[in-house]
Amino acid sequence: KRKEFDKAIEVLRKFEKKEPSLMACAATNLSFLYFLEADQTQAEKYADMAVKADRYNARALVNKGNCMFMNNEFERAKEVYLEAIGVSADCLEAIYNLGLVNMHIGRHQEALLAFDKLHSITHANCEVMWQLGDIHEKLGNHAKAHEWFSLLVTSPKGRPTDPGVLARLANLFVKANDETQAFHYHLESYRYWPVDMNVITWLGIYYVKQEMYEAAIPFFNRASQIEPNEVKWRLMVASCYRRMSAYPQALRLYEEIHKSHPDDIECVRYLITICKEMKQNYEHYAAHLRKLERIQEAKGGAPMGGNRSMATVSNVHHGGGDSGDEMPYRRGGGGGYGPGVPGGGGNMRQQYEVEDDDGGPEMTPPPPMELYEAEDVEVPTKSATKRRLAAPRQEDEDDWGNEDLDDVLPPM
Repeated sequence: KRKEFDKAIEVLRKFEKKEPSLMACAATNLSFLYFLEADQTQAEKYADMAVKADRYNARALVNKGNCMFMNNEFERAKEVYLEAIGVSADCLEAIYNLGLVNMHIGRHQEALLAFDKLHSITHANCEVMWQLGDIHEKLGNHAKAHEWFSLLVTSPKGRPTDPGVLARLANLFVKANDETQAFHYHLESYRYWPVDMNVITWLGIYYVKQEMYEAAIPFFNRASQIEPNEVKWRLMVASCYRRMSAYPQALRLYEEIHKSHPDDIECVRYLITICKEMKQNYEHYAAHLRKLERIQEAKGGAPMGGNRSMATVSNVHHGGGDSGDEMPYRRGGGGGYGPGVPGGGGNMRQQYEVEDDDGGPEMTPPPPMELYEAEDVEVPTKSATKRRLAAPRQEDEDDWGNEDLDDVLPPM
C-alpha cells in the first residue's frame, strides 16, 4: 500500500522456501508486483510457480492470464480467465479481464455478458459502467450507451467531472443531432480538461458555424498553443479576424505567420487577398507566391508548408458534402478507462490532418483565377456587421475545400 515494491518483494521472497501454501501465496503476490513493474518474465515465472503449487488459486490463474494477455495470447488468456471463474465464480478480476479480452478479439456480445454479470455484483462500479457504455456504442446501441454514460455522471458514486465521460456524452448527442446538448457537454469537458484537441476543435467550429468568430478565436488560440508547429490554427485565428472585418489584426497575424513560416503557400495567398481588400501593395507577396508555386510544381505538386487544406472559416457555413451536418468525433484527453487499468485515461484522440485543396497549377483546366490576379476586389463597407453569412465568391481563395472538409471537422 505504501508502494514500496522492492521491500515487498524482499519480504515475499522469504516465504519461497516455507511450506507450500505460504509459497503459493507469496508467488501470487510476487507475480502481481512484477506485473505492475512491467517485468513480464518474472511475473510469468512466479505466476507459473503459484499455479503449480495450487491449481485452484483463482488469483494465481488471473496473474497467469494477465501474462498471456500481455504476450498477445488472447485466446489462451480467455481460457485461463474462464478457469479462474470456474474456481471462484465471484472473482471480480477474472470477470473484468474476461470482458476486456473479449473486446480485444472483437467478441463484443460475450464482453457485454461479462460486464453485465460484473455490474450485477458491483452495482455502481465506474469502470464497469464505462465499459458497458463503450460496448453499447461500438454495437451501435446509442440509447443504451447514453444511459450508461449518464449514470457515470449522475450516480452518487459516479464521476460528474470526468472529461472523458462528458466528451463521450457530447459525441452521442452529436450523433443524435442534438447540437445544443452536444455543445453543453463539450463545454463541460473543456472546463475540466482544456487540452483535448477534439473538444477544442469542435467548439471552435461550432462558434464559426454560429458566426460567433470572436468566441471561436480563444479556442483556435488554445489549439495553436497545444500544437505550436501546426500553422493551420493560427491561420484560423487570422481568418476569424477577417470575418469580423478586423483587417489590421488579421494582416498583422498573417505577417507574423509568414515571418515564421515563409514557405507556407497558403499564408502567402491570404496575405495577397487581405492586401487587395485593404488596397495595399501586394506585388512582393505575389512574386513570392509565384516562386513557391514553381518550386511546388518542380516537386511534383507537393504542397508547400505541409499537407493540409486552407485553414479558413468560409466553408463551415456552406458545408462540404455531408460534413456540415456530421462532425465525427475522435475523442481524447482525460477520463475514460483503458483496458486493464481501471480508472486510467482513455486515449481517444485523433489527428485532423487535411488534404491540400488549393487551386494550384496541378488542377485541371480551366484553372480558377487567383485573387491577386483579379482586376479589383469588392471591399466590405464599414457598416457591414461582424456576424454575417459569407456570400459565395468565385475568386475568394479563403475557403476550406468541400472535398476535404470532413478531414477538418471531426466525425461525430
